[in-house]
Amino acid sequence: MAIIFDIKRFAVHDGPGIRTTVFMKGCPLRCAWCHNPESISSAICEVPKTVRIGDKTFTENETVGREMSVDELMKELQKEKVFMNESGGGVTFSGGEPMLQHEFLNNSLDACKAAGMHTAVDTSGYVRWKLLEETARRTDLFLYDLKLMDDKKHQKYTGASNKIILENLPKLLETGKKVRIRIPFVPEVTFTKENIQQTLQFLSGLPQQPEEIDLLPYHNTASHKYERFGMENIFEGKKSLSKKNLENVQLLFEKAGFNVKIGG
Repeated sequence: MAIIFDIKRFAVHDGPGIRTTVFMKGCPLRCAWCHNPESISSAICEVPKTVRIGDKTFTENETVGREMSVDELMKELQKEKVFMNESGGGVTFSGGEPMLQHEFLNNSLDACKAAGMHTAVDTSGYVRWKLLEETARRTDLFLYDLKLMDDKKHQKYTGASNKIILENLPKLLETGKKVRIRIPFVPEVTFTKENIQQTLQFLSGLPQQPEEIDLLPYHNTASHKYERFGMENIFEGKKSLSKKNLENVQLLFEKAGFNVKIGG
């Protein structure tokens, strides 16, 4: 059994084709800009939800997270298989951090493979190599997050060191597994000249080139979630970045020989 907090159908930003994204609850990081703050805690919880009907407003409790077995999940995924097949899509496991529930994740990946579904795992890389290696044998693609190169800043804004993340990436590439790097660009945090240059230098020194690098502009659309969950949002009022803001960064990475895309 695992705790899932959402299943998003017809996703087009979590890997190739039309995909079904399974959001698993729990994360070892505490990224200050997280757009899924409801995923951080691994526990099922209830939060108030306000519904407006006409000129009346009602507040009710909404349960975030539910237990699912692999068989129950597969029944849901099978409903979308025709769209996956026609578009070259598949299933993406995200979160939170799906590697926290690695046994369920691996069993689900095996079941997806048996059903002929392309699979992807969206991970922070903040996990013991042995576990990541076991999952690598079961999935087709990794979406691998790189946030901050400076370890002290990484600890400040995510609550953890980036050491294991940076150590795991070259190991993962050496397995021959397809990897797409995802870099969230947050104003004044990751979207700085220093971090961009350090990231480019690190990626250029990898043993193999990743399949793609996705530059992800910060957006503030999750602000209401922080209010609902009673969580501090240090980026309250911060403006979203647009694709245009990242065009020069894209050029820098392309000149270095990388396949780059703005957005997921």
